[in-house]
Amino acid sequence: MKATGLLKELKFKGLDRNLIELYGKEKLSLQKERYIRIVGNFIDLYGDLDVTLFSVPGRSEISGNHTDHNNGKVLAAAIDLDIIAVASKCADSVIRIKSEGYREDAVDIRELDASKVRKNSSSAIISGICDAFGRSGYNYGGFVACTTSDVLSGSGLSSSAAFEVICGNILSHFYNGGKITPIELAKAGKYSENVYFGKPCGLLDQAACANGGFSYMDFKKNDMPVIEKLDFNLSDCGYLLCIVNTGGNHADLTDDYASVPKEMYDCATLLGKTVLREVDEDEFISRIAYLRTLVGDRAIMRAMHFFSENKRVELQRKALINSDIDGFLKYVTQSGNSSFKFLQNVYTNKNEAEQGLSLALAISERIGVVCRVHGGGFAGTIQAYVPNEKREEYKAALESVFGEGSCMFLNIRKYGAVRFDCNCIY
Repeated sequence: MKATGLLKELKFKGLDRNLIELYGKEKLSLQKERYIRIVGNFIDLYGDLDVTLFSVPGRSEISGNHTDHNNGKVLAAAIDLDIIAVASKCADSVIRIKSEGYREDAVDIRELDASKVRKNSSSAIISGICDAFGRSGYNYGGFVACTTSDVLSGSGLSSSAAFEVICGNILSHFYNGGKITPIELAKAGKYSENVYFGKPCGLLDQAACANGGFSYMDFKKNDMPVIEKLDFNLSDCGYLLCIVNTGGNHADLTDDYASVPKEMYDCATLLGKTVLREVDEDEFISRIAYLRTLVGDRAIMRAMHFFSENKRVELQRKALINSDIDGFLKYVTQSGNSSFKFLQNVYTNKNEAEQGLSLALAISERIGVVCRVHGGGFAGTIQAYVPNEKREEYKAALESVFGEGSCMFLNIRKYGAVRFDCNCIY
């Protein structure tokens, strides 16, 4: 469909059914305005080309904080904040992506050298996705796209992973018949972020974004994780998922993030293994006196968090399967306490005066709301499970401290990476 035709369909309700399916009826008007704007941007920049719509959600980590990189277990959920793209296949060898609010990225796919890309850039991610596709025997080629995202950067909702997956999904549909699986899209994203973007990460973020829904993930075999969708609706239990953005400064936190997997790896290495998932917990406990002389106490406590968090994920999975909301929330609290005390990713030692996450957790507990650190930690967001009857009280209390709009009440989205048109969501 031509871009002008798509614009007409949007204006005259041709895509309403699928927009409601993705976002809910209450958000239809807002989403239509968003799509109309980005299609208009595409026409202004690239002309009236044949186009396709794509969407990839952000994600919320439910449990398993900082364990996936050591082949741990995780609960995650796709959310109803997403990145969308209007894209058109091109015959040349350049990928051009104009993200709303940013300069256009242009990547020549004939020049995919990780040593020559600018780290921490969108163009690095695009190059890395193409390289990952080539290494896996998939096809890739040129396209132009306009994107916009309401997955806030630095929010712990995986804006970078969503961008990685949408790039892969566009290439999947344009050059591979849409047949690349969610886990393969996720693996391409992880490769891109590790090798090209320059950030060490596990597979959790990309897998949750690509897969959609509420998922249990076991990364024991990291290249072939076990992924199980769980049929659970938080709203049926009288609770709302809220992400609170404390507005903390993420500058210069790469070392903090990188120290977590490194210290876990160090513990595993000293016990003759590669990752903590391979280490026997009893042996680890028996060797603490030896280990602390070589890696320090913080590394020991972070490893202890790994072992306990893996057990909690299984307990939470069972609670969700049984619709045991009280049991689930009990383990959420335990997970948050472990992250604070043992993993130690609630604030950075580089700026001890700034402890927005700690303060948000303290206020939440004072109100009687179950909460935990969210995402990578050190700054950014917390996760809270708010009873329906406390929504307004909670929102008022947290936003009085962290500003209007800092509380984001989210829905779980059943769809992962998709393309869609007037007829269907693929």
